[in-house]
Amino acid sequence: MIKNFSKKHLTRAIGLVLFIGILFGAGILVGASIGTSASATTYSTDFKFDSQLLRQVAGSIDEKFVFWKSSSTLPTNQELEYGIIKGYVASYKDPYTIFFPPKEAKSFTENVKGSFGGVGMNVGMKDGNVVVVSPLKDSPAMKAGIKAGDIITAVNGTSTLQMSSDEAVNMIRGEIDTVVKITVLHKNAKAVSEITITRKEIKIPTLDTEKKSGVFVIHLYNFSGESPELFRNALNDYITSGLPYLIVDLRGNPGGYLEAAVNMASYFLKEGQVVVSERQGKDETVVNHRSTGIAGIPTTTKVVVMVDGGSASASEILAGALKDQGIAKIVGEKSFGKGSVQELVNFSDGSSLKVTIAKWYTPNGINISESGIKPDVEVAVATTTPKGYKEPYDAQLLKAIETVKGK
Repeated sequence: MIKNFSKKHLTRAIGLVLFIGILFGAGILVGASIGTSASATTYSTDFKFDSQLLRQVAGSIDEKFVFWKSSSTLPTNQELEYGIIKGYVASYKDPYTIFFPPKEAKSFTENVKGSFGGVGMNVGMKDGNVVVVSPLKDSPAMKAGIKAGDIITAVNGTSTLQMSSDEAVNMIRGEIDTVVKITVLHKNAKAVSEITITRKEIKIPTLDTEKKSGVFVIHLYNFSGESPELFRNALNDYITSGLPYLIVDLRGNPGGYLEAAVNMASYFLKEGQVVVSERQGKDETVVNHRSTGIAGIPTTTKVVVMVDGGSASASEILAGALKDQGIAKIVGEKSFGKGSVQELVNFSDGSSLKVTIAKWYTPNGINISESGIKPDVEVAVATTTPKGYKEPYDAQLLKAIETVKGK
C-alpha cells in the first residue's frame, strides 16, 4: 500500500485556470502562486509616464474631444491613471500579465475563491482569442454544448475582441440561476453559435476510476488540494486489482497545484529524477522540481497517459515528466500549452497586478507554453459512433487501451 500525502505542502497553484465558479483551496489559480510581492528578476525600461508625447496626446484630447452621447462624463484622474497603467502592462503582450483596478481586482479575487455562480468551464488565451480550455464534467457549460477549443467571440452580445480571459470571466460569472449568453465558434465550424447557459453553483469533480477491458483507468479532472490523497487511493485500488495495465486520463484537466503534480509523478519516477524545470526571471535561473520516489507501484506496470487540448499546466507537467522519463506513452491530442507561472501582487489602493515570473520546461527541455505535450499516438475525438456500437464510443480511450496492451 502507498503512504499518505501531507496537504500542508500544497502552496503553489499553477492552473491555467480561470475556473468559472470553483474553489480549489487556499491559494489558487491562473498560473502559479498568489502572493503579495514579486520575486523574479526586475525588467527595466526607459519609458517615462510624463513623456512629451503623452502630454501632447492629453492636451489634444482636452482641447478637441467631444462626447458622442450626452450621458458621457469625463474620466477622473484615478481612472486616467489606471487606464495608462493598463495600457503599459498590455504592451508587454503577455495574455497572463494583467493589471486590475480595485473593482476588477475584487472580482478576480472572488473568481479565485469561487464565491459566485458560474457555468463550469476553464478559459485561457490562445493566438489572441479567448478560448475554452475545457468544460468541467457534467457542468452547465458541458450540458449546453460548450467544447474544448471553442473560441468565445462574445458574451451577452459584447465582443471579446481585444479582451483578456480575465475580463471575459468577469462577464460570464454572476449570480446563481441567472442566464448568460455566450457566442462561440466551434472547431472547424464556419459560423458562430449563441449558447444560453444558466449559472449554477459548480461542484468540481476531482477523480474517478473504472476497469475497462482488463485495464485500470484513472480519470483525473484537476490537481486540487485533495487530489494527491484521492490519487493515492486510486493507485492502491489499482494495486489491489492485480491488473498489469494503467491509464491516467488527463483530458480536460486544466491544472492546479504544482506540488500535486510532483507528488503524482513521484509514484512513477525514481527519487531525484526531474519532474519539471522552472526557469525564473530575466536570467532564467533554473529550479528543478524532483521526484521523491514513492514506492508501491509494481515496476512491471505498463502506463499510458491521455491528453487533449483541454489538458493544461499541471496536467502537462505530469504528462511531460512521464513521457520524457520513459515511463508512459502519451495518447490523444496535443495539450493546451500553458507553461508559465504567475504571481499576484496586491497594492494599497486595492488594485493588483498578475505578472508572469517564470516558465516551465519538461525534463528534456521542452518549453510547455510553446510546444505543449505532443502525443506519441495521436487520436482525434470521434464524431460518429460505429454502426452496432451500443456503449458510449470513446475512440481515444479505446486507442489508449490498445496502446497500453502493446497492440
